[in-house]
Amino acid sequence: MPAPLISLVRWCCVVHDQSSLLYMWIVSCKLEFWGIWFVRDLRWWSSETVAVVTGGNRGIGFETVRQLADHGLTVILTSRESSTGLEAANVLKELGLSVDFHQLDVLDSLSIKKFAEWIEQTYGGIDVLVNNAGVNYNLGADNSVEHAQNVVATNYYGTKNVTQSLIPLMRPSAVGARIVNVSSRLGRLNGRRNRLEDKDLREKLANLETLSEELIDRTVSTFLQQVEEGTYTSGGWPQMFTDYSVSKLAVNAFTRLMAKMLSDRPDEGLPRRFYLRMKASFCANGMEIYMYLDCQRA
Repeated sequence: MPAPLISLVRWCCVVHDQSSLLYMWIVSCKLEFWGIWFVRDLRWWSSETVAVVTGGNRGIGFETVRQLADHGLTVILTSRESSTGLEAANVLKELGLSVDFHQLDVLDSLSIKKFAEWIEQTYGGIDVLVNNAGVNYNLGADNSVEHAQNVVATNYYGTKNVTQSLIPLMRPSAVGARIVNVSSRLGRLNGRRNRLEDKDLREKLANLETLSEELIDRTVSTFLQQVEEGTYTSGGWPQMFTDYSVSKLAVNAFTRLMAKMLSDRPDEGLPRRFYLRMKASFCANGMEIYMYLDCQRA
């Protein structure tokens, strides 16, 4: 039986975060709560366990909220638009689930600050953070970078800024807090058909000794600068959904970096050791969603 440290979710979707086209369903009816075969004696969560899901008003985010709440957690659904978020939360409340709502725009530093303050005042802290909010403007064989600034700002910087703001509010416990970043195989460093061509940069991003927040930021800044200059096609960037791929590459690197950084802070009530796992899922258009995660302290 897998240890209760490992967390996996199987997703099936058409296009990540396309409001008019996205639909999804769970491949397995059993969530198996992030990788454990459900055994009552191994249950580490309760109704006092507080989870936050960004972009929770639709698609993957909405189903994540529903299943976490269905397993007995208290879940805070967030969305950029208050009206759609409240509507989604009310649907789940009518099912008898413990779901709260608060507006959160991951692109707005003031919105993130207000959300963190509300969390602290209302709940005192959180136990689980699922960074789901994200965008992708390309469909099928399209590869436009018209919205590259927004894609990178939402998918990478939004994830990073929310995480860094909420880590101080993650409550220490015997089982440790959990952070899950929704990502994609398009962000893999060493994909066969869609990867960075710069071998030296790939090695630096893959090596925890050379990986840094500055390196990640510099990588996405270089990409955005080349997009602005119109030279990105010769820059060795991924060839499929280029802006989305770069943003998810940055998310994956940031996840690994944070796992390393937090594992070096055992005296602050945070997990000492993190296990990063990915699980591929079948998707109707060939895209796959991965979930990167940390696990409890060793």
